[in-house]
Amino acid sequence: MNVNEAPAGLARGEVRQEKRIQLRSFGEGMLYLLPSIVLFSVFLFYPMFRTIYLSFFLTDGQGVPISFTGLENYAYLLQSPAFQNSMKATLLFVVYTVPAGVVLSLFLALIANEKLRGIGFFRTLFSSTMGMSVAASSVIWMFMYNPAIGVINKVVGTLGFTEVQWLLDPKYALLAVSVSTIWMNAGFSFLILLGGLQNIDEHLYESARISGAGYFYQLRKITIPMLSPTLFFVITVSFINAFQTFGQIDILTKGGPMESTNVIVYSIYKDAFINYNIGSASAQAVILFLGILAMTILQFKIGERKVHYR
Repeated sequence: MNVNEAPAGLARGEVRQEKRIQLRSFGEGMLYLLPSIVLFSVFLFYPMFRTIYLSFFLTDGQGVPISFTGLENYAYLLQSPAFQNSMKATLLFVVYTVPAGVVLSLFLALIANEKLRGIGFFRTLFSSTMGMSVAASSVIWMFMYNPAIGVINKVVGTLGFTEVQWLLDPKYALLAVSVSTIWMNAGFSFLILLGGLQNIDEHLYESARISGAGYFYQLRKITIPMLSPTLFFVITVSFINAFQTFGQIDILTKGGPMESTNVIVYSIYKDAFINYNIGSASAQAVILFLGILAMTILQFKIGERKVHYR
């Protein structure tokens, strides 16, 4: 036996043994991931690919494909005044809710971050909307907007203004739903921003105070830059949630009056479960998905440049 063959054979044996160990480790890892893979496949990946598939077909009332239509569903939607109105309502809803919601949550978080006696009560109060379901919150706002007994119209009348049909007037319905949505989502954004504020190093503020910097200078030069990763996360999530809003629309206005609050998600629901037009609803869902994806990518391309990571 050649002396040089023994080390070579030993090396090959070690390589095979290492590969077996790596394969065993991979198998163990996949076993741990298997429950998540199954759940994601059943409840996320399969519905997503099924929706894309159905968007190319004309379906019956049960959602069974009848005939292949290609891109006809998409062409019809892009030319449909009803769908264009849904896109307009959705974009307006996003514009109404996201900036105002983020600014309000940041304002509340800045207040709640102050070291004052009893501030814990206000932190609980500001975050309390997280503990309420969309259905319960929407019912509360429905009573508040009621033209006869609602507290909002009573305040408006006391101030000397004309009472408004908040949920029945196309000029005010979307704005009314937006205000209720801002209130519902404020608790989550507030908690995330408060956590970000409390993670900022206190020594930065001490150094700024020693240098004679005022509160607003510290806010502009320390707080906002150091909070920018958290703000970026909150803004991104708020955009996605705004595009997917459904519950309060369904309870407060059901897409009316005169389709003024018929956002895309509610339009998908109506087409799928009221009109039983599954193909059109699937096409709308795909368009909504692509719109959210494009918006998110745009945010990462533009917004992340201004994020200051530690």
